[in-house]
Amino acid sequence: MSSVSIESIKQLRDRTQAGMADCKSALVEAAGDMDKAVEIILKKGLAKSAKRSGKVATEGEIRTQVFGNGREAAIVEVNIETDFSARNEKFGALVGRAMEAAVAAPTGQSFEELEHGGKKLAEHASELTAVVGEKVTLRRYTKIAVPAGKAGFCMSYVHMAGKIGVLLTIEAGSDAAAAHEAARTFAEETAMQVAAMNPIALNREGVPADSVARQRGIFEAQMREEANPKPEAMWSKILDGKIGKWFGEVVLLDQESAQHKKPIKLLLEEAAGKAGAPLALTAFIRYELGEGIEKQVDDLQKGVAELLG
Repeated sequence: MSSVSIESIKQLRDRTQAGMADCKSALVEAAGDMDKAVEIILKKGLAKSAKRSGKVATEGEIRTQVFGNGREAAIVEVNIETDFSARNEKFGALVGRAMEAAVAAPTGQSFEELEHGGKKLAEHASELTAVVGEKVTLRRYTKIAVPAGKAGFCMSYVHMAGKIGVLLTIEAGSDAAAAHEAARTFAEETAMQVAAMNPIALNREGVPADSVARQRGIFEAQMREEANPKPEAMWSKILDGKIGKWFGEVVLLDQESAQHKKPIKLLLEEAAGKAGAPLALTAFIRYELGEGIEKQVDDLQKGVAELLG
């Protein structure tokens, strides 16, 4: 691939903050593969880190609901083309219908196939499109629950008026511990932590092995690019330390609380001590509006101007 588009260069620059020429070179080397180009930039030490997603978010709303005596929760994302339409009461009503359908849905059923008021959600979305003139997408939904026979509860949190939504589950050694203020406070604050810090896994075991290997490769490549690299005999231990620090950034239980400046797992132990029985954070779900969806750049001249500016 001898050339790449301005849009691709701009996207890579947004993700890595590397220079335009470096972004173009990386894209050419990666044959246009954006994720591979990001990795090339990181390995060459041209960026310390990169955004997990450089794609432009679509508009819409993320909504959450806890139900089933606090033991179940659902989260939905519905997209629309503009923020103006996302604030329309008719769109809000559609999101409400989508949430009601999700709460009532059997596990595993397709979002668009869910029904509300005798009609599939896809029909409701099409009707709204006809009214507002913008495409409406029933993007996704997830439900979580405390397993039957166990004490515990679900917590939800929505940030920035529906731009980010979080669910999590807490299992407890007793009903009294699950109802204790310390358990509830921990869950509320941790849901906000998930929204703000965007962990990729609950614990280290939940991080995919290929992600760990890829990150280790990036760190090793960065070390090779150093002006005065350490002796290679020391690299294994240094890399282990870097991976450990990386876990502290991307693993929820290892993360330092933004509010209390302590690891989340330590705060969980402290909450359990106050509640008088064991507590376990067993799952979390985080939605960010439009993540992974790429908006079409319609105005090429505007894109060039923004890139050069």
